[in-house]
Amino acid sequence: MGWARNGVGRSMQVLRRLMAALTVMILVPLAVPAGGTALAQSGAAQSGAAQSGALGAPKPWEMGMQPAFSPLKQGIIDLHNLVLVIITLITLFVGVLLVLVMVRFNAKRNPIPSRVSHHTGLEIAWTVIPVLILVIMAIPSFRLIYYLDRTPNPDMTVKVTGHQWYWEYTYPDQGNLGIESRYIHDEDLKPGQLRLLDVDNQLVIPAGKKIRILTNSADVIHSFFIPSLGVQRYAIPGRTIELWLTADKPGVYYGECNQICGQDHSRMPISVRALTEEAFNTWVEQAKKAADATPSGASGNKLMAAATEAAPQGVQR
Repeated sequence: MGWARNGVGRSMQVLRRLMAALTVMILVPLAVPAGGTALAQSGAAQSGAAQSGALGAPKPWEMGMQPAFSPLKQGIIDLHNLVLVIITLITLFVGVLLVLVMVRFNAKRNPIPSRVSHHTGLEIAWTVIPVLILVIMAIPSFRLIYYLDRTPNPDMTVKVTGHQWYWEYTYPDQGNLGIESRYIHDEDLKPGQLRLLDVDNQLVIPAGKKIRILTNSADVIHSFFIPSLGVQRYAIPGRTIELWLTADKPGVYYGECNQICGQDHSRMPISVRALTEEAFNTWVEQAKKAADATPSGASGNKLMAAATEAAPQGVQR
């Protein structure tokens, strides 16, 4: 299976690069007047992601999915590649049949058309084969859905509450430690921070641990979406929805609310920071001290961010 996955992955990479090259050839001449600015912004985004230690972040001209940094995302990519191969083969097969019909059975070569209207073997084949194809697609699909849905023996729980327009994270296993996470305004961005992606307080988790997430909303429907970790669940008022995630290695993983939720929907980023277990425990202690020392509110949030920065670094920041 490993060699097959690597082969398909390489094929998908070649196809994406060809599509990217074609897109560049078409669009670059049209964007010459603004090309310098666009390229500068793209370079700044890549530089910022590298400086922030980001692993799961969007990149300029990215054609495919973000790389997988969790078993959930890897399962999604594997299913995508399987279905893509199947539908590509079906498309090629149908295309060949169409060409064959046009060449061999056109009016010139067949002035007197056949009156055959029934073929038992052919009818059985075009019924059974599609069913088998659907079964081949359904088995890994259902297995992945069940895998994404269940939270097997979680190491910790985080409650995620969506607000207009910020996120609230509560850690029940850490004494109901709670933080609020808001996007950083353009004028407040520091070198290395990503516009509309970095936040004042990150969701901090230990790397390599199974984290149960309970989503909820205080107002309208939101969506908790982190592409590189394979996570997406709605946050609905009056309902608690369960999902789980794990980060394979320490790093920063970005996401966004991808359910339109009002005028500042585009300003609800998610930034997950995975630390080593030791660094996470230190962060929890410092965050608790910051929360005890300061009442909730803006000043408390600033101290919480300071505690995050002061914790031992699981990643370069």
